[in-house]
Amino acid sequence: MGKVLVIGAGGVSSVAVHKMAMNPEIFTGITIASRTIGKCDAIAASVKARCGVDVATHAIDAEDVPALTALIRAVGPKLVVNLALPYQDLTIMDACLAAGVDYLDTANYEPKDVARFEYKWQWAYHDRFREKGLMALLGSGFDPGVTSVFAMWLKKHKLKTIRRLDILDCNGGDHGQPFATNFNPEINIREVTAPARHWEKIGGEGGAFVESPAMANKVSFDFAGVGPKTMYMMYHEELESLARFIPELERARFWMTFGDAYIQHLTVLQNVGMTRIDPVLFNGVEIVPLQFLKAVLPEPSTLGATTRGKTNIGDIATGEALDGSGEKTFYIRNICDHEGAYAETGNQAVSYTTGVPAMIGAAMMLTGAWKGDGVFNMEQFDPDPFMAMLNTQGLPWTVEELPAPVDF
Repeated sequence: MGKVLVIGAGGVSSVAVHKMAMNPEIFTGITIASRTIGKCDAIAASVKARCGVDVATHAIDAEDVPALTALIRAVGPKLVVNLALPYQDLTIMDACLAAGVDYLDTANYEPKDVARFEYKWQWAYHDRFREKGLMALLGSGFDPGVTSVFAMWLKKHKLKTIRRLDILDCNGGDHGQPFATNFNPEINIREVTAPARHWEKIGGEGGAFVESPAMANKVSFDFAGVGPKTMYMMYHEELESLARFIPELERARFWMTFGDAYIQHLTVLQNVGMTRIDPVLFNGVEIVPLQFLKAVLPEPSTLGATTRGKTNIGDIATGEALDGSGEKTFYIRNICDHEGAYAETGNQAVSYTTGVPAMIGAAMMLTGAWKGDGVFNMEQFDPDPFMAMLNTQGLPWTVEELPAPVDF
């Protein structure tokens, strides 16, 4: 169907490129580019060994718009898949506009100097993409991404309205490390240490985000395939787009599980200033403590071989039943096995659950199943073809009716 240029060479990129190679009828040519070409070459070698497909590689600074524009023009892709850092979203979008190519990412833009996750910067690009007849698809990972598609599938097939929505993200995997993050440490820790926010309508008035201290609200939940885990309420960007595209929402929250050891280590690191994102002077050189911490923590892409257990990510939605039978609650979820993900792609399940949806979103665009001019979120398209590919590409999902809404 078309050639793609993938920017970034971490675990998510590795999964996405492997899965693209496994679908050659859709992805007729694959190029991967990153600041470190050695990482690109390693992914290309793995894809060749596992799938027999050649992947071209290039070195690129994704913040250098002229150089990236020139690379896009030289490669000639139909779509640029941005699997680099969220800081680079806008420069890659700029290069796509300059080169006249469609765009896809898995996480919204955030500025380097503040941990603030908002779509406003990327939504502001809508008219520029529309005027050029180009499409940008935002947040095609799992959360954001699949969790939004899950909600829209429920609204299409089960619920006329969604009154309350809870997104539950559980990683029940054990990598054997005293402290490590399962995706980019800098992004992970910025996300976790930021104030929590959830969407709520109070007294029937218009909704707003309600802020609370980071990691202040927690509850135990029994996850299928994993068991009881403590999950913490935090902010995640799909809450913003879900509140926009499901206007009847009265409350929307995001929960993520963390083990006691993770919380203890993170608390100490915060207390001693190692999670700071502002520069400090060290031996006459400015460094950002969190970036230094990232450099000494285990690289997430190396954890696949030792990680055991499962992830369980899904939505619990309550609203008016589509069949007129009153209020109902449904739980839709995917359970992914770390060892199975590693056997297939050489990466653990956290990378797998983001990389596979990135591939599927790209497939939606290349096949024309999802199309439009402008900047779009996952909620704006028919969920059915995406959901069908989840079942055939390694992330099968289930849905069940719960006896009552959640009581937390």
